[in-house]
Amino acid sequence: MLEEVKKSLENSPIVKKGEYNYFVNPISDGVPAMDPKMLRELSLCVYKHSDLDIDKIVAVEAMGIHLATALSLTTDIPFVVIRKRQYGLDGETEVYQKTGYGSSNLYVNDLHPGEKILLIDDVVSTGGTLVALIKTLQDLDLELKSIVAVIEKGDGKKIVEEETGVDVLSIVKLDVIDGKVVIEKTIED
Repeated sequence: MLEEVKKSLENSPIVKKGEYNYFVNPISDGVPAMDPKMLRELSLCVYKHSDLDIDKIVAVEAMGIHLATALSLTTDIPFVVIRKRQYGLDGETEVYQKTGYGSSNLYVNDLHPGEKILLIDDVVSTGGTLVALIKTLQDLDLELKSIVAVIEKGDGKKIVEEETGVDVLSIVKLDVIDGKVVIEKTIED
């Protein structure tokens, strides 16, 4: 399993953003085109390894949306997107996130105290986005049943777990070495 995912990641071009080695891949960037087989592999893997006794799947804009959509279609569980755009709806919550290559505000809507959720995002690298979101979602009295970062790069997963006390499920752990993506392990290993 995960053969399409591994092949795609290993063929990812690398772009430097300051000192940050950014890999360009359909999972994390939407380019090149996403092979439906790869999205199916990811969805089935999350399905197999996550607690799906949940009310909603929650995705982070933008690169969590396709992952949440595929998982929603697999499970018939609705999903909500944490957006980069403010709407001003009743109950909207603002979250400040800082990543390895920038910072911005995110906006949480349509999540209600006591709901059980699965939070999914494409990559955990520095941990900034997930730490901020997990703390906010906990403050909103949501039950975080599963936190999924499809790709783990660097120490981000460890940082998130240490700062929040919540386990993060990663599907693929990788690093960028000598300008190439190197897969260190997968959840299937």
